[in-house]
Amino acid sequence: MSNGFYNAPAAINEPIKQYAPGSPERKELQAMLKHLRSQKADVPMFIGGKEVRTEKKGTMHPPHDHKHVLGQYHIGNKTHVKQAIDAALAAKENWANMPWEHRASIFLKAAELLAGPYRAKINAATMLGQSKNVFQAEVDAACELVDFLRYNVHYMTDIYKQQPASAPGMWNRTEQRPLEGFIFALTPFNFTAIGGNLPTSCAMMGNVVVWKPAFTAIYSANVIMEVLRKAGLPDGVINLVFVSGPETGEVILNHPDFAGIHFTGSTEVFRDVWKTIGNNIALYKSYPRIVGETGGKDFILAHKSADVKVLVTALTRGAFEYQGQKCSACSRAYIPSNLWPEVKELLVKDVKSFKIGPTEDFGNFINAVIDEKSFDKLAQYIDEAKKNKNVEIIVGGKYNKSKGYFIEPTIIVTKDPKYRTMCEELFGPVLTIYVYDANKFEEIIKVVDSTSIYALTGSIIAQDRYAVDLATKKLVNAAGNFYINDKCTGAVVGQQPFGGARASGTNDKAGAMINLLRWVSPRTIKETLVPPVDYRYPFLKED
Repeated sequence: MSNGFYNAPAAINEPIKQYAPGSPERKELQAMLKHLRSQKADVPMFIGGKEVRTEKKGTMHPPHDHKHVLGQYHIGNKTHVKQAIDAALAAKENWANMPWEHRASIFLKAAELLAGPYRAKINAATMLGQSKNVFQAEVDAACELVDFLRYNVHYMTDIYKQQPASAPGMWNRTEQRPLEGFIFALTPFNFTAIGGNLPTSCAMMGNVVVWKPAFTAIYSANVIMEVLRKAGLPDGVINLVFVSGPETGEVILNHPDFAGIHFTGSTEVFRDVWKTIGNNIALYKSYPRIVGETGGKDFILAHKSADVKVLVTALTRGAFEYQGQKCSACSRAYIPSNLWPEVKELLVKDVKSFKIGPTEDFGNFINAVIDEKSFDKLAQYIDEAKKNKNVEIIVGGKYNKSKGYFIEPTIIVTKDPKYRTMCEELFGPVLTIYVYDANKFEEIIKVVDSTSIYALTGSIIAQDRYAVDLATKKLVNAAGNFYINDKCTGAVVGQQPFGGARASGTNDKAGAMINLLRWVSPRTIKETLVPPVDYRYPFLKED
């Protein structure tokens, strides 16, 4: 094995550009936004390296300007899923046998393309297609995806370095084989970086992939595929299909060569997938790897010693950045009674200062939710809250979809810690707050831990270190990513590996070595250098 291992700079991530007025990156991105809006994209599927177009098409719109047409994508069916599987399996042998250094170089090149010449395009596509403001697009589509690619190559080389001990007279070694079959990558709308990471992390370990993105993220997924092809990814290694979930699942989950799924999405879909895999387990050549990150009902718990300004900033950023559509977004908060009057005043003041509108205006902090289905669901929750006597909307509560799917950032205060919006995942700019007796901190910790089925992210805001210690211990299973005196969002690759347990997923930590280990199957080889030629051990010899 070659020793040309890739060492990513320790704890150094892709620098975030600031897009200040007059900066070169701002001008470049504004020009790209204008260019993409002026075009009508024609987005094909990619199967076996070929562009595949169909008679059935879907239309792409900015969520904040749903009458504008960004272009069309070609919708496939079961036949295209079968073709994608066949193309993946046909590419498998050559890809698995390629020296790992050459696989690695493809993804490192992709990272450099995204960090440089494609940075404006991937950011602009995310801003237009998924309605992310400039900063949210930058930290996601550019920086996080670049970090995933670079750090995963670093983790891959560390995995290959790990070798067993060899006693005198033998040579032991371990091969990290790709899984036998193909991987299914099912990716969400809310993070372009997840759309890029889920298929590429599997592929760089020698696997072949069928990739189905959310329909609402096809615009940016097409740019990712363009970058991967530009970087030299061989045909058939990653196949991109635009087929409905049920049709795709029916073909993939009933195929004997199905080897695993890399998933981010809803808990309901993930449970259905797991159930189907279980029912079909005798069909597969091997036990499929099931890796998934699903929902969250993420919390911020404040202690009576909390710094109010720290708490308010954690709430406003944690709950409302990207319209609360992050898996990690804070959607429930527990505020002690002694701090509540000041917290309420500052929270309402901050939320009322938010500018809401299209992403092309860099002054807007809040943009649109992803689509009409999401808009209607959130509007229903808000309307129910308006009618409930036990809850109060202290700011926000309005919504309008005439131009775009705009929901005002809304804060609900409830007298019932088990009120519906404290328990259910909303995935939008709605924060529910419960004000508790400041002297009953231990009791509220139990409420936090038992309220939700999820366990993705959470944070404790406190200056009292005993309170921090107590919450950290008592909430050990309540969040896979736990934050102290910070918002519960913003995990960085290589620094805070991301994932949760309970109903939030398998906690296989995207952005860490543990995730890549799920996509290999080790083979141990023992070579005896001077083999014995007689079965008789020394104890059998006569005195």
